[in-house]
Order: sequence, then structure tokens, then C-alpha cells
Amino acid sequence: MRLIEKVWFENHHAKWWLVPLLLPLSAFFFLLSAIRRFAFSLGLFKSYSVNKPVIIVGNIGVGGNGKTPVVIHLVELAKTLGFKPGVISRGYGGKAEIYPYSLSECSTTEQAGDEPILIFKRCHVPVVVGSDRVANAQKLIDLGCDVIISDDGLQHYRLQRDVEIIVVDGKRLFGNGLLLPAGPLREGSWRLNYSDIIIFNGECKTRDKSSLLMSLVATKLRHMKTGKDISLADFLTDNVKVNAIAGIGSPQRFFDTLQNLGFNLVKQKGFIDHKSFTSNDFNQFKGDLPLLMTEKDAVKCQKFTQDNWWYLPVDAQFAEQDEQILMQKMNQLAS
Repeated sequence: MRLIEKVWFENHHAKWWLVPLLLPLSAFFFLLSAIRRFAFSLGLFKSYSVNKPVIIVGNIGVGGNGKTPVVIHLVELAKTLGFKPGVISRGYGGKAEIYPYSLSECSTTEQAGDEPILIFKRCHVPVVVGSDRVANAQKLIDLGCDVIISDDGLQHYRLQRDVEIIVVDGKRLFGNGLLLPAGPLREGSWRLNYSDIIIFNGECKTRDKSSLLMSLVATKLRHMKTGKDISLADFLTDNVKVNAIAGIGSPQRFFDTLQNLGFNLVKQKGFIDHKSFTSNDFNQFKGDLPLLMTEKDAVKCQKFTQDNWWYLPVDAQFAEQDEQILMQKMNQLAS
């Protein structure tokens, strides 16, 4: 974990002086954000609607909250209800030749970013990336989609939305509660009051009863070279030893998940979110022990994967009552 994230989420006392030092910048960030929201509300900045429903899945803080599993779950739910969903994304870290960029089987993380590639490979629906989310949404409509699901984009007010879903990390919550850069928040916690649905990723004692609870469930490992699946029950043996890496918003969450599943972590290494991996990043993991990583990391390591590398796919899971709420909200879009 980076030092600044320790200050945000762990109240790192040794670097307490960082927060007051950064508060003037947070005040400036607040002022700019408030002016921007006010300009959109007055119509000084124009927002645009498209002729198909738009669902925004976002958060009020930095990454690592569980947006992508929620997006995947909504895509699959939409398909079961008879919709033709598509996904739009900023495509963080990608540099395509032209925008809006529509993903294909030949697309790479260098072109589209890691999360869009993950969603495209997992869901097999149209995915379009680019900084202009209005143009992205229109591109999906041109491709025949009748529901637009936006991976992030809560603060992208230029695109009008029909449903807003905010995902909150049930463990880290809002850190020290301050705006960037003194804290992890893009908008204050007041923003939750204006969303349609709040989803907590993991149990949280302080969550409101009207919010939904999501858990991330893993049942198998996938071999990165062959694509072959093996159940966790078959993979796990007594005190099975593995190494692990994670380049996500909260690497420790992944390592905790592995330990809770019964893995004995010999060596673990966390990287920054959206890390662009090279083979040199794995020199310390030479040997026969299995190396486990997240699905998001795996899409960036396919070119130099080794025989003992595996990734852990996870699925969002909701209680039946919460699942019904999501279905009702989706069906309301049709009417």
C-alpha cells in the first residue's frame, strides 16, 4: 500500500503531518467540484441524454470498491431479463488508435485498459471505451444495445443517467472522510443521499438498512496458459502453499480472501491499481509454487504467463431480496 493510502485508510500516525499539508489542495478540489456541479445544474455546462436507459455504477472515492463485479452482475442480469446490454468505460491506461473504441477479440489492455478487457472477455457483450461517455453510449446504441451500463463515471455529469449505483467498500468505507488529496474521496459522503442504490461490498456495521449487501464469491481457479478451471476444493490441500500478487485498489483484500479460502501465502506482493506489468515484475516469484492473481491482473499478464500461474475469478452475490430490488430497477427501465 502506498504511503498516502495508509494515511487515508489507516490513520498512519507517523505521517500525520501530510493531512494538514494537503488540506488546502482538498479545499481547492472541493471548490472546483462544487462550481462544476453548480454549472451543470444551471445548464451552463450542457449534459446530454441518449435514447436508451443509462445505469451508472460508480463510487465517491478512489478505486478498489468492487465496481467491476457489480457491472458484470448487472450485465448478466440484464441478459436474463431479455435486454441487450453494453458497457462503456473511460478505459483507464489504454491508448487506442481512435475513439470511441469498440473492443474486439483482438483488443489489448494497451488499447482499452484492464477492466474493459476483463468485462468484454467475461460477458461477451459490446464494450466501448473513451473519455467522451456520451459518444461511447451512442456507439453502443448504434451497435444494437438497449441498456447502457457505465463502469464508473459517477462524476461525469455530462452524460445524463436513469439509475445511479454507488459501490462502497464495507471494510475501508470512506477512509478519513476527506476529499482528495488529503483523503480518498472525490465527493463527500453526502453524495450517497442522491443515488438510487447503494451497494456495500462486504458486511458493514454502519450501513443503512435500505442499502444492498454484496459478497464476492470464488469457487474455482483458472489456469492462465490453458484456460482450464479447477475447483477450489480440488486445488486446496492441507496447508497448500502459494505466492500471490495483486495490482488492484486494495491488494490486501485479495490476500485476505486467499487466506480465508485456506491458502498459505508464502510471499505476497501488492502493486498500484492498473499496474502495467512486465515479466521483470515477477522475478522474485521464480520456483514451483503456484502464483495466484486477480482476474484483472491476469488480462495484463497473458503474454508472459508461466505454467504455474493461476487467477481467481470472483462473482458478485446478493441475497434474494436484494437481487429482487436490482431486477425491479432494471425492469422499470423497460417501461
